[in-house]
This record gives sequence, structure tokens and C-alpha cells, in this order.
Amino acid sequence: MPTYQYACTACSHEFEAIQSFSDNSLTSCPECSGEIRKIYSAVGVVFKGSGFYKTDSVAKKTTGESTTPAPTTPAPTAPAPTAPAASTSKVD
Repeated sequence: MPTYQYACTACSHEFEAIQSFSDNSLTSCPECSGEIRKIYSAVGVVFKGSGFYKTDSVAKKTTGESTTPAPTTPAPTAPAPTAPAASTSKVD
């Protein structure tokens, strides 16, 4: 169950209360019966074990896999048109 911190606005008394998530917030100071407010502070969280980082959930690569795509071969091109052969025979 979570522990909540409260502070009285009338007498400045600070205290903690262990409450369920479904419980209503406290409204009066146990010292002077004045109005109280919840104190919010940073929570230290420590994640232990695996599965908390992006790299933990990445699939392991096998030696046969490659991340680079295979090279593509260029499409065959039509052969260049050839010029008519020059006549080598002599005409008299």
C-alpha cells in the first residue's frame, strides 16, 4: 500500500499516512483539526532484472542473418544499334 505525505496549512504539521488507492484523501490535521494538503515529491525508482531497456527486448541475431539488403543486379539494357558496315570492295 502506498504511503502519502500530508502537511497542515494551519499549524505546518507534516505526517505520513498509509492508504489504499481506493481510500479517500485525508482532510483534517490530527494535531489541530485544520485543513491539510497532500505533498507530492519525486519518487526514486530502481528497475532490477532484465526487460527494462530497449536493448533487452531486441531479438538476438544469428550468424547467418544480415541486416544489409542484398545487392541488386541492374536490369539488362538493349544493345546499342550498330552502324552499317562500310563496304571494303573496290568499284571500278
